[in-house]
Amino acid sequence: MRCYATVFALTLAIFPMPVAAKESLGIYDSWGAFRDQDVPHCYAIAESEEITGKAERKSYISVGYWPNRNIRAQIHVRLSRDRSTNSRVMVGVGGRRFQLIANRSDGWSQDKRMDAAIIAALRSANSMTVESTGRDGRPIVDAYLLRGATTAIDAASLGCSNLN
Repeated sequence: MRCYATVFALTLAIFPMPVAAKESLGIYDSWGAFRDQDVPHCYAIAESEEITGKAERKSYISVGYWPNRNIRAQIHVRLSRDRSTNSRVMVGVGGRRFQLIANRSDGWSQDKRMDAAIIAALRSANSMTVESTGRDGRPIVDAYLLRGATTAIDAASLGCSNLN
């Protein structure tokens, strides 16, 4: 129950839309899947389990679907602290590393192929890290557990399969 409350509270904080617009598609360990029919938009989301250094905000990873925009399985990460403008944002998962495109606080896959590669790695790994360097020069390391990720991602995909 604690996990459900945490994931739901995180979702409300991340996506400031009317609460009634969000429908839970399920909570799977530390991951949740949600649908907003008004947008329409579905997503799987998880908050980081641990971070290195003092967090400025909650960090999370989401896998989003926007059927009207023909966007499927888009990776997005929110860093726990603002990064230095000259530092990279790297995702480490399943023995692979991916460099994201990023602004100060967020990162996205470079293209659909990278989205697919990260999701394939998520499906077979136990954990993931998102790393960068903060404005203060200290490392940013946000760590995620992936148990439940596959089911949440599939639930989000199915949840938006008939929305247009």
